[in-house]
Amino acid sequence: MSTGGMVMWMLAVLSVLFWTLVLERFWYMQRQFPAWVSERTAAWKTICCNVCSRDWPRTVRAAWMAQAGEQLLIPLGVIKALVALFPLLGLLGTVTGMVAVFDVLAMSGTGNPRAMAAGVWQATLPTLAGMVLAIGGLFSLAHLERNARRALARLADQLRHD
Repeated sequence: MSTGGMVMWMLAVLSVLFWTLVLERFWYMQRQFPAWVSERTAAWKTICCNVCSRDWPRTVRAAWMAQAGEQLLIPLGVIKALVALFPLLGLLGTVTGMVAVFDVLAMSGTGNPRAMAAGVWQATLPTLAGMVLAIGGLFSLAHLERNARRALARLADQLRHD
């Protein structure tokens, strides 16, 4: 961590935040959202059986679908932002590492390859870390979005009014 500089610490903190949010979303989709859906499904059966009007159940269904979309898809925006931020922070690490290389060149000239190698290592390490985090983040984000869209489709099927 010290080799990569301050950027590596920022990446580590954002990585912990990212994976905490991802695990919370998995937990929400597996535990909380199904309970919310079963409450709405039970209420839907009551509404459809007791109401003669055709407009009122459609309005209720539209409101519940909008709520479900907000619960499932809106929190993914923060996760998307973090996935986009990982490679940018890696690039920032590249720039700071290259500044260190140029600083060594200014102080000692081109005759000290070890000092230059340390700066190049400092430049490439955060880039690698940012890319690895972004790739893992893209896979988990795609999985979360797919699960959210499937859950919304299942809810839409359960709240049908013939």
